[in-house]
Amino acid sequence: QVQLLETGGGEVQAGESLRLSCAASGHIADIEAMGWYRQTPGKQRELVATISSSGSTNYADSVKGRFTISLNNAEDTVYLQMNSLKPEDTAVYYCSFDGTYYQGSSPRPLRYGGWGLGTQVTVSS
Repeated sequence: QVQLLETGGGEVQAGESLRLSCAASGHIADIEAMGWYRQTPGKQRELVATISSSGSTNYADSVKGRFTISLNNAEDTVYLQMNSLKPEDTAVYYCSFDGTYYQGSSPRPLRYGGWGLGTQVTVSS
């Protein structure tokens, strides 16, 4: 399987910045897309931003102009630069992966789509 390790969460004041990282590991064959989602208690997980291996990006309207997603294909790592943070950005942020990986000695890669465990981002007013 693919493992996703998110780092970079924390607590900041409104207007400050944070950078989240998510490193994928586990004999990855190909990344089709990675992304970030977030969730607050009692609400559904929502899209923050996604990026394809070719660099195409998609952002939630609420973060456009403030957040930037980037993908390092060589390191299988996706980043989320979050600027001008607002209290409403407070959530658990989850990394997502959509691609293929090799299992054991099989030459045929398997498809994997999944989430990391999440990292808490808290923005105080």
